[in-house]
Amino acid sequence: MPAEGLLAASWLLIALPLAGAAVLLLGGRRTDRWGHLLGTATVVAAFVLAVACTVQLAGLDERAADVELFTFIATGELDVTAGLLYDPLSAVFVLLITGVGSLIHVYSIGYMAHDPARRRFFAYLNLFVAAMLLLVLGNSFVALYVGWEGVGLASYLLIAFWYTRPAAATAAKKAFIMNRVGDVGLALAIFVMFAQLGTTSYAGVFGSVGTLAGGTITAIGLLLLLGACGKSGQFPLQAWLPDAMEGPTPVSALIHAATMVTAGVYLIARSAPIYDLTPTARAVVLAVGALTLLIGAIAGCAYDDIKKVLAYSTVSQIGYMFLAVGLGPAGYVAGLAHLLAHGFFKAGLFLGAGSVMHAMDDQVDMRRFGALWKKLPITFATFGLGYLALIGFPFLSGYFTKDAIIEVALDRDDVWGWVLGGVMVLGAGLTAFYMTRLMLMTFFGRARWDEGVHPHESPSIMTAPMIVLAFGSVFAGALLVSVLPLSGWLEPVFGEPEEAAHVVAPALVGLVVTLVALAGAALAWLFVGRREVPVTAPVRVSPVTRAARHALYADAVNESLFMRPGQWLTRALVWVDNRGVDGAVNGLAAGLGGSSSRLGRVQTGFVRTYALGMLGGVVVVAGALLAVTAG
Repeated sequence: MPAEGLLAASWLLIALPLAGAAVLLLGGRRTDRWGHLLGTATVVAAFVLAVACTVQLAGLDERAADVELFTFIATGELDVTAGLLYDPLSAVFVLLITGVGSLIHVYSIGYMAHDPARRRFFAYLNLFVAAMLLLVLGNSFVALYVGWEGVGLASYLLIAFWYTRPAAATAAKKAFIMNRVGDVGLALAIFVMFAQLGTTSYAGVFGSVGTLAGGTITAIGLLLLLGACGKSGQFPLQAWLPDAMEGPTPVSALIHAATMVTAGVYLIARSAPIYDLTPTARAVVLAVGALTLLIGAIAGCAYDDIKKVLAYSTVSQIGYMFLAVGLGPAGYVAGLAHLLAHGFFKAGLFLGAGSVMHAMDDQVDMRRFGALWKKLPITFATFGLGYLALIGFPFLSGYFTKDAIIEVALDRDDVWGWVLGGVMVLGAGLTAFYMTRLMLMTFFGRARWDEGVHPHESPSIMTAPMIVLAFGSVFAGALLVSVLPLSGWLEPVFGEPEEAAHVVAPALVGLVVTLVALAGAALAWLFVGRREVPVTAPVRVSPVTRAARHALYADAVNESLFMRPGQWLTRALVWVDNRGVDGAVNGLAAGLGGSSSRLGRVQTGFVRTYALGMLGGVVVVAGALLAVTAG
């Protein structure tokens, strides 16, 4: 239905942070003194507007509002109108992006206080939020794609913010290139939609996709999945995400918690009418989610960099979400509930890691931490609540949302349902292991600090957002699953939820997952808590640990299969171009030049030479004529 009231002005959600980015980038050094305040204010204002729009949306019968802005593309048969769709699904993401984004902006005021380029940092943050909001609010796949590419650009700028560091510049390029691989899939999917259906709007595509052949629908689903894997760091495009830790910690929280990595989950959930028609593509989504879940969890067990452990945790948790949305109608709500809860506790964990780094002179090696719980009481408390929520401690956020996904998998009541459920339970145990290891190495045991380091609690401008996120870590899961069920809010998008006939009682699922998580935590205590943590990582380790330290050789595989063959092909093409194409052109030019030079020598400028030439010509012509006459 057409938008009215505040919903008609929902374009301001994008315009506010975009205007903030423009002012800070174009204003230059004149905005240095207050740029961080403007950048934060625009996102906070967008959050307030998002809350108001969502309240108005809840009062509508259809709970969906279309906002037409202007004609974006009008050429031939392609007619794309720039417009926004504010419905329950986009509202959920808008609230998450602006809400958690506001807290990260506030935190960044303190974290980046001494950085001379703080104003530019906030400009990039604003640009990122604006692009992400366009991605989730657009009413067509073309609008989504514009926001998609904007997010890719902004993430590149943020990861490479400290571009003088070679590691940061390399990580940004890696993220940009691997995302471009996924973006090709999304672009091709949009091309196929237009070629087959003549439209790219959600309403047009979802209304007529059922008329396509099964193979075409599957192709669209797989191409969309490729795009989702790139943005969300899923197999085989997951290697960029941990390296993105080279950016400032608030960037890690923004990218890994509430925004960029959730874009792939949003794309698949938004495209539910397509995936509901292609069991093959949905099965591939399940396989990708399950495999990525295990890769991230295993790698997280072996790293000593606190931010990289959390990054691999994100890879694993997004795998849970992919697996959930791949389970079909019953899994969409469960996956999105976990996405929202994850936004709270993972943002809190990353901001807590930034607080630890702030106290330890930017040190990230957990082997050089220890005994920090007394020095950083607020950070320890908020980080601890995020840790408990992530491992699924009873009655905290992760307990409700993660168990719901496992229940949906088991409700399939087939072999694959049990396999997927087993993978997720194993993932829960591994999550408890690596997160308990992180807690023990960071906050407990003997102090292993470098000489001259004096740990201290972060200022209130940093701890206040952490406290707010800690409340979300505790209560968000119960709120989304029991108090204000997300399934009812999303009913206009995914339909009325069916009453689940649970194969395994939810209480039993919760008990098993809790016991497995406790076993993982106990193993971490046996390996780390009872032993002295060496400051230097052991070199002689098992092949499993060595593989985990190298992220199961994901980079090596990508380099062997794609990067090096690409380099060889490029070198071969350069050689062919230099020796073949350029050689032929240069050879022809040289031949013509030499011939003209030699012919030029005939032109002597002497009359007697020309007369002799004319005489010779006359003799030749006369001879030819006599020969013809005689014949």
